[in-house]
Amino acid sequence: MGVYSDFERLWIWESLGDRLEWYLGVSVNRYPAKYLIAKRVEIPVGGFDEIGSVDKGLEIYKRYTEDFLKLWRDVRNGEDISRLEVPRYSLLDLARDLVRAIVRKCIFCRWKCGVDRVEGKKLGACMLTTESRVGSYFHHFGEELVFRGTHGSGTIFFTSCNMRCLFCQNGDISRDRFNGIPYTPRELAQIAFLLRIEGCHNINWVGGEPTIHLHSIVEAIWYLAKEGFRLMPRGSELDKILMAKADAYIPYPMDKRFALYKGEFNVPMLFNTNMFLSEESMILLRPLIDIWLPDFKFGPGRCSVRLSRTPWYFETAARNHKMLYEWGENMVIRHLVMPNHIECCTKPVLEWIAKNIPGTPVNVMDQYRPESYADPHSPHFDPDAYDIARRPTREEIIKAWTYAEELGLNYREITFEKKLSKRAIEGLKALIQ
Repeated sequence: MGVYSDFERLWIWESLGDRLEWYLGVSVNRYPAKYLIAKRVEIPVGGFDEIGSVDKGLEIYKRYTEDFLKLWRDVRNGEDISRLEVPRYSLLDLARDLVRAIVRKCIFCRWKCGVDRVEGKKLGACMLTTESRVGSYFHHFGEELVFRGTHGSGTIFFTSCNMRCLFCQNGDISRDRFNGIPYTPRELAQIAFLLRIEGCHNINWVGGEPTIHLHSIVEAIWYLAKEGFRLMPRGSELDKILMAKADAYIPYPMDKRFALYKGEFNVPMLFNTNMFLSEESMILLRPLIDIWLPDFKFGPGRCSVRLSRTPWYFETAARNHKMLYEWGENMVIRHLVMPNHIECCTKPVLEWIAKNIPGTPVNVMDQYRPESYADPHSPHFDPDAYDIARRPTREEIIKAWTYAEELGLNYREITFEKKLSKRAIEGLKALIQ
């Protein structure tokens, strides 16, 4: 079973392995990451200049994503892609060129501000130009077991966000666009490279919000596919790369085998998002992301406007979750239970999941705490956060879990794995009924 045999033997795969089979296979290098497939899908044009526009480029991208899907199916059926030639211009090349073009009239998220982030004279909802800053990156051992595993999730925290959640637990980076260290796409690829050869099970693009950094992320993935093991940073390159590494003091052993698939550098891409993406971004990411970790924060009422200054949240998140489900993507949904929001948010969200995307693993989270502008002891406390200025009560949490149980959601193993042993999980049903 190789260097990840301990990860593959984790008890949770007995329950969730069929739902996350692709992700697990890429994690242990049984399958190639999607980007290694995308770089072998030929686009029969001379380059983006020949395509001429974003709209035409997206149409071509969608058309040749169908070729990607056929090859992806063949890979899952045992096809060896290492024997396939890499074309002069591929689906992965087009993805890089498209994000470079889109950032000049940005439509990465649902706001679709349309600003030229290259010129930078006018800023959109995320308040960003093209510069991507990283607050920190490290082996994250606080994520769900399927992601942290035995070696950690290779988590890269970007600054800034396209939402304004009053309760943000990463407010220091999501609210401060100048926090962190600026990295080029190639340097981001080197960060991902370093995390993987240290044993991380995935590259966890998060924030803040990763969507607004899509131009940097897609190009970083392009470098991982094109340069692979040549990305190893050395000398002054390594000095800069390590500046944002929160666990640089830990001597993780480096081993090429952690990332090796038939001679190529391999690592699953995890997109950890608030799910406020545009449809165009969803289409772009489909052939590149191996596992999704989306939030589903609010119900269909006005809570997202009051607590996150974000209209259209429910319908946008619902559309994007439904797209992933219909595409057959691997995903784990997070829903954070907030005080006083069981009826207006938790129940409608769980009901929607049960009705529209049944069987999808869901983490019904009890970790809410009043942070940032929801902290009643902070001088920045916002009165709009009056109803979430405390932790949820035990009764509220049990009510949320009971409702998930009644709906038949696939939530137990993901939700309770940090609190209970495998044996005790089955006993939880009696507790919440």
